[in-house]
Amino acid sequence: MKAERREFLTTSSLALLGAAMQGLGTAPAEAAEPIIDIHQHLGYSGRPDNVLLAHQRTMGATTTILLPAGRSVRTPSTHDGVSNGLQAQCLGNEACRQFARAHGKAYAFGANEEPDIEGATQEIERYLKLGGVIIAEQKFGLDCDSLEMQKIYELAQSYKVPVLMHWQFKMYNYGFERFYKMLEKYPKVNFLGHAQTWWANIDKNNLDQSVMYPKGPVTPGGVTDRYLGDYPNMYGDLSAGSGLNAITRDEDFARDFLKRHQDKLVYGSDCSDHEGSGPKCQGAQTIAAIRRLAGDKTIERKLLYGNAKRLFRL
Repeated sequence: MKAERREFLTTSSLALLGAAMQGLGTAPAEAAEPIIDIHQHLGYSGRPDNVLLAHQRTMGATTTILLPAGRSVRTPSTHDGVSNGLQAQCLGNEACRQFARAHGKAYAFGANEEPDIEGATQEIERYLKLGGVIIAEQKFGLDCDSLEMQKIYELAQSYKVPVLMHWQFKMYNYGFERFYKMLEKYPKVNFLGHAQTWWANIDKNNLDQSVMYPKGPVTPGGVTDRYLGDYPNMYGDLSAGSGLNAITRDEDFARDFLKRHQDKLVYGSDCSDHEGSGPKCQGAQTIAAIRRLAGDKTIERKLLYGNAKRLFRL
């Protein structure tokens, strides 16, 4: 009830606060090197809206996509409510839409819903019609090839928007090893892989799926590596601690990985800190790692800006 009340208060006050906060939310139009952050959340771990605005500016993001949670329900796919708010107090569709509308071109929003409740696709479609640029973040305890999830993919195909999947072993989106079947069945849908299981499986020798943040050398040819290489409609979201871990655990591998998949990877932060810089901000650390490991400016700009601009038609 507290999360729902906060969402109501947020959406009802944004119209009044928007003008006052406009300057905080909009990065300079003349920014020499714009950055698109494809993965942020409103209300993340209780973070105030004005702090999010300052965080994104400090980090250097000139465009931010807000990914909403679905409605709060107690179902098996939300682990009896544990997963509500994306398990992080994140706000929903209307709050993200209102916030993006109040801050012009500096913010865009996605559309989301818990897939196996009544009216799920209708709810998502409503916000796609209002301007949502992605269905995300799909973070629910369902088989990735279930009928409910396939309805999500069909909707994405109809509206020509990507779907972002949070892959986490035995928790969210079950059946990672079978997902190639969905990539083949829905070749016109662009999918973004994200989170622990996605990034752990860059390594061909990742044998223990229960290890969420593996360390040490990486052997090319893992499931994730193959999905990115073999399927034109598979992309990778570099956000969160899992993405940062993937490109810093073996920097020699990372340099080659970023080069090989330079057209398939996009930057996201997915961090809930208040700073926007320094060691507490994984989003800022990921930007720094990309700049250090990309190899050349062309690849760096693709990862931080160009690929997202093309994928989301921004």
